[in-house]
Amino acid sequence: MNIKTAIYSTVIILLSSCGQIKAPHQDESITMVEKPVLGNSTSNYVNNRLPLLPQHFIKLPVGSIQPEGWLKEYLIRQRDGLTGHLNEISAWLEKNNNAWLTTQGDHGWEEVPYWLKGYGNLAYILKDKKMIDEAKIWIEATLKSQRPDGSFGPINMRGDKPELWAQMIMLWCLQSYYEYSNDSRVLDLMTNYFKWQLNLADEKFLEDYWENSRGGDNLLSVYWLYNHTGEAFLLELAEKIHRNTADWTKPSSLPNWHNVNIAQCFREPAIYYLLSKDSAMLAASYNVHHLIRRTFGQVPGGMFGADENARMGYIDPRQGVETCGMVEQMASDEIMLKITGDPFWAENCEDVAFNTYPAATMPDFKALRYITSPNQVTSDAQNHHPGIDNSGPFLAMNPFSCRCCQHNHAQGWPYYAEHLVLATPDNGAALALYASCQADITVGNNQKIKLIEKTNYPFEESIQLLVQTEKNVDFPLYLRIPSWSPDASIKINGKKVKTSLIAGQYVRIQRTWSNDDVIELNVPMHLNLRTWQVNKNSVSIDYGPLTFSLKIQEKYIKRDSRQTAIGDSQWQNDADAESWPSFEIFPASAWNYALVLDKENALKNFEVIRKNWPDNNFPFTQESCPIEIKAIGRKVPSWKVDQYGLCHELPETNAPKGEKENITLIPMGAARLRISAFPNTYE
Repeated sequence: MNIKTAIYSTVIILLSSCGQIKAPHQDESITMVEKPVLGNSTSNYVNNRLPLLPQHFIKLPVGSIQPEGWLKEYLIRQRDGLTGHLNEISAWLEKNNNAWLTTQGDHGWEEVPYWLKGYGNLAYILKDKKMIDEAKIWIEATLKSQRPDGSFGPINMRGDKPELWAQMIMLWCLQSYYEYSNDSRVLDLMTNYFKWQLNLADEKFLEDYWENSRGGDNLLSVYWLYNHTGEAFLLELAEKIHRNTADWTKPSSLPNWHNVNIAQCFREPAIYYLLSKDSAMLAASYNVHHLIRRTFGQVPGGMFGADENARMGYIDPRQGVETCGMVEQMASDEIMLKITGDPFWAENCEDVAFNTYPAATMPDFKALRYITSPNQVTSDAQNHHPGIDNSGPFLAMNPFSCRCCQHNHAQGWPYYAEHLVLATPDNGAALALYASCQADITVGNNQKIKLIEKTNYPFEESIQLLVQTEKNVDFPLYLRIPSWSPDASIKINGKKVKTSLIAGQYVRIQRTWSNDDVIELNVPMHLNLRTWQVNKNSVSIDYGPLTFSLKIQEKYIKRDSRQTAIGDSQWQNDADAESWPSFEIFPASAWNYALVLDKENALKNFEVIRKNWPDNNFPFTQESCPIEIKAIGRKVPSWKVDQYGLCHELPETNAPKGEKENITLIPMGAARLRISAFPNTYE
């Protein structure tokens, strides 16, 4: 029994021995719903103002949620690693002559807000004074940079057209800062800036490639300000932004096939739907998500094969995705979840967060790689083009090998942590993503409570929630029932809920809650087999929200990062590169296995092995992952490394195979070298 289970079991035993196991309240109502009730607009938090449609979930102000468990450990490693120290090593964050600190600056226009977007939020979440003070240097300079016409930040012209992409990112930094500080200067700057945008001629507005693709980010910031100020001109600007943004609504084609743009921009029609109320806009965002996955996403891990750009004919699971694309997909999933309430987006976010993103970084978070793939058997500094679309050393773990991902990665885990507990329009609380945390939230008739979540999910099946409140309070609590757990169950104060739980929906518990009420959600995990028919009928093994990969022995070779950094990556002159080495990772065991599946019961010979929870509270390494699966495989001799230095495309189903061998599978997120989509043989 682990510590968290022991604590809650003790609570239940003590309550029972004192005769305090609480009977169901007379006014208790437990129902299954597809999404939160929208009948009443919350008075506790800012939801969308009319005429915008309300959101089904409302994010709490940054700092309201304190992560615990493995997620807190991840954030600490991020603070102590790249995120927390990029300002000391990246030339793009060099303060001297920086474009965000002086009008004459010549560098950092995109990189500063990319980094600050996650760095600031991480600082607010961890309540780290040193980091907060550093973030304020950039925030203060930004607030002071506004010109009389309303524009702010670096002046970056494309002919006679102002380039606005960097400002879009910085607006998100300012919004988080406002949540943390309530500094009214943020509202003033954004109001004046958006008036300036409104006065720009359409032919000079959102014309550059990046800003044209990503106008949805600007649109979301306009909504944010409108919800705080209610100024009508912002709705006119919203229409203008959508009109001038790339069209992500076409049923069978996209404006471009850049992996980050797809992950980031497919949400724009759904964002505009909140104003237009045209259901076709909402459907368009779903369509783009599914369109890219029907062709390039027939792989595990929640992402799709677009190593820089999706290319016809390059759909094998050896194709990867940028780390930027991963964190932008997670952000899109979180935004779509709030707009729609659809639990589908929570599950896709978990898929990326648990299975794809962890393997993109070193465990100490001091280096990351540009491209990570579901099937990846080398992580070196060689050029693998055209096997992957990028030309350069993009598979190595390098603290500074590309100016985008090394800065933009910072948002991934902080944003995830901010969405662990959400407010609902009926003055309730919701858990759609699960991880240990403590959340201060206002519910019911403006009453502040604390929710304490204890779990080792996704590595364990038990999620326990403790309510702390000074007085009894009536409010609805929503809990997502994962689609992969048809036999989930709930106990309230030790008594099992009789309502039948429906996988893929939310259980809504409306009751008067008392101090120290305990909710126990159990989500049994089961082995599941997925077959990727368009990719040679390859298969993946899932256990709950985790996908499993072959355990390949990994040989790490330490390198000098300065020798593998690409041309547009630069170090600060006084940076200690020796403290930030690169690593190449090579396989030290065979990787070319097909899975042996039983003809009558495909997963008959698979055995789940549970191990002790790691002492360091970090389950995303081969050594520390607390779950393994024992399986049987056969080597496929013809499946080798190809002329581009990548594992060859998947072999045909009937390719000759060797003798049976016992093999081990580990969680995909813990495998930095991995085979996650396997050839198969039914016997």
